[in-house]
Amino acid sequence: MHSTHFWLTRPFAERSTQLFLAVLLAAMTLVTLLHLAVPQGHPLYVNAYTVNLFGKYLSYALLAVAVDLVWGYLGILSLGHGAFFALGGYAMGMYLMRQIGDRGVYGDPVLPDFMVFLSWENLPWYWLGFDMAWFAFLMVLLVPGALALVFGFLAFRSRVTGVYLSIITQALTFALMLAFFRNEMGFGGSDGLTDFREILGFNLRSNETRLGLFLASGVALALGYVVCRAIVGSKLGRVCVATRDAEARTRFLGYRVERFQLFVFVVSAMLAGLAGALYVPQVGIINPSEFSPLFSIEIVLWVALGGRATLYGAVIGAILVNYAKTYFTGAMPDAWLFALGGLFVLVTVFLPRGVAGILAYRLKRRRTGDDAGASGNENSATGSEVTP
Repeated sequence: MHSTHFWLTRPFAERSTQLFLAVLLAAMTLVTLLHLAVPQGHPLYVNAYTVNLFGKYLSYALLAVAVDLVWGYLGILSLGHGAFFALGGYAMGMYLMRQIGDRGVYGDPVLPDFMVFLSWENLPWYWLGFDMAWFAFLMVLLVPGALALVFGFLAFRSRVTGVYLSIITQALTFALMLAFFRNEMGFGGSDGLTDFREILGFNLRSNETRLGLFLASGVALALGYVVCRAIVGSKLGRVCVATRDAEARTRFLGYRVERFQLFVFVVSAMLAGLAGALYVPQVGIINPSEFSPLFSIEIVLWVALGGRATLYGAVIGAILVNYAKTYFTGAMPDAWLFALGGLFVLVTVFLPRGVAGILAYRLKRRRTGDDAGASGNENSATGSEVTP
């Protein structure tokens, strides 16, 4: 019991976690106050659209943390985490679609409009239960987790590693994208799921609901960050880092590496699914484009820009890249993809440790300077001669 309590509370004792949570709480509080307390028309007023945009950034940040957990600390470059994100989004979208319209005279479920258009007569069995919030929210975690469990069990047991594993994860998300494009799958085909009206009885188009989703995204990011920090700070995390750096040697020491890999991979997939579930009600749509391999590669870019194996660097990278994307798609829509490719090259060549690496370097130099200054003051006080 004592060890479990220590494992859960240890992340909060770390200075980096405290600083991250403090900054996140301050940002959430500031946005909330500027939205509620500042009158409209004031230069500092944050409108509902901006609140919604910030909420989307936070859900992307949670997705980036999930990728950094497996790439930064386990050494698995997953190019398929967009699939787990999309599956969580579809689970939430199915719940939101079931909230549209009446439930029927005898409680029979009403078919979504795209099923009526395609002349479906009955609701598919895998749609049953999504009218209940608790069931849908459970599926948000279980569906991506189950896929990661099956895929990871087969891949890690076969000791597929390196670029081969990356290619397989990309093939997985591409296959799912092709499947979800088919109308026969019952997920809306190329149009996906959209036209959502309410969540948990609240109107999705109201400013209060949008603010609530923004705050929920911030809380989920905080919880996801703490869970990942608890994992990497435990014995499990140390084994993961050892596997990343020397897998063969770790196996030789007697560790069942594939079990550690599978557990962390499943946790990461569930966090990605949660990010997708928070993303969908804020953007109002989920379609097969979220399965695109290009999106999964873009997620990796977020983590690379922010800094691998830091967790907070992934958050920085996700917010910076998506803010730039929002700006440049409006200012230079035709050049955004070129800018994204150029950014990846620049990060690889000039920022191998990302933005977090720069911050860590500056902090280290500052500490070194403080230590040197303290040493100099001590020598002066004792009358010692200091050589310049």
